[in-house]
Amino acid sequence: MSETILEIEHLSKEFKEKKSSQVVKAVSDISFSLRKGETLSLVGESGCGKTTLGRCIVRGIESTAGHVYFYGSGARKVDFLTLKSRAYKEVRPDIQMIFQDPYSSLNPRMTVFDIISEPLRAMKRFSKQDIEDRVKNIARKTGLNVSYLKRYPHSFSGGQRQRIGIARALVTEPKIIVCDEAVSALDVSIQAQIINLLKDLQEEFNVTYLFISHDLSVVEHISDRVAVMYLGEIIELANTNDLYERPMHPYTEALLSAVPKANPDLKTNRKVLTGEVPNPANRPSGCHFHPRCAYRTEKCEHVAPTLTEIEDGRSVSCHYANELKLQGVFQ
Repeated sequence: MSETILEIEHLSKEFKEKKSSQVVKAVSDISFSLRKGETLSLVGESGCGKTTLGRCIVRGIESTAGHVYFYGSGARKVDFLTLKSRAYKEVRPDIQMIFQDPYSSLNPRMTVFDIISEPLRAMKRFSKQDIEDRVKNIARKTGLNVSYLKRYPHSFSGGQRQRIGIARALVTEPKIIVCDEAVSALDVSIQAQIINLLKDLQEEFNVTYLFISHDLSVVEHISDRVAVMYLGEIIELANTNDLYERPMHPYTEALLSAVPKANPDLKTNRKVLTGEVPNPANRPSGCHFHPRCAYRTEKCEHVAPTLTEIEDGRSVSCHYANELKLQGVFQ
């Protein structure tokens, strides 16, 4: 097993509605770890808390509770969320983020060179020549023409803009990158190019990805492990092949049944979920998924399951995980 590079412990994020004073639990008591050099994907419906979790980890927004332990050089363990001033600036370059929208995540008034070099200038460790050399080097590695560095973002296509965002994230040589729906705004053909680029860069730089997505076809291609989120909680965590072949949570089964099959002759046995996603400010009692679950019992309505390790590397939050025989994507 690879060494752990990041540990998330009991991370929570709550938002208070101004009008009603209700508390919305966007992320609720989440714990998991990232291994060095792996890709862990977060999947789930829109509004389940994937992006909020990613932003909390990189401190794009401040979490309500919990810890994010980062293992830096010399296996030094620090709580990234509590770092102040100088200590924070030292660790900040090691944890970066690629944003979903390549159009709004780039400053239209800055050249591509300025956008990519901004993290280096903020670090205040490099000379002007060092910055220029690093920017040109990472531009080449991400498939950008060096002669375009003086242009502005509006001159580029969506795929090229996403390459700029990837170059900006990689220029500090980070250990961890949170990819927030990094290919969802792109055409399918461009998605494949960006996914292959991310995999090549991961191998070259030995970087760890937390890949946030709702596209299970993309997730299958890039991930080592997959964590399924529902209503701000992780309800299943497993190796990619195990999860796709043998899901152990009914919600995971429903998500996988929606994955398009490459063979048109195969009949799809869709597991259509009934009802709507519950209001996170007013969660159902017991198992939060029970109003939409076809396998629910009275126990599910009153007793909340916990995320429990069922087998090595496999954790599920379901009372009947060992009893249900659920359908995988390859069946």
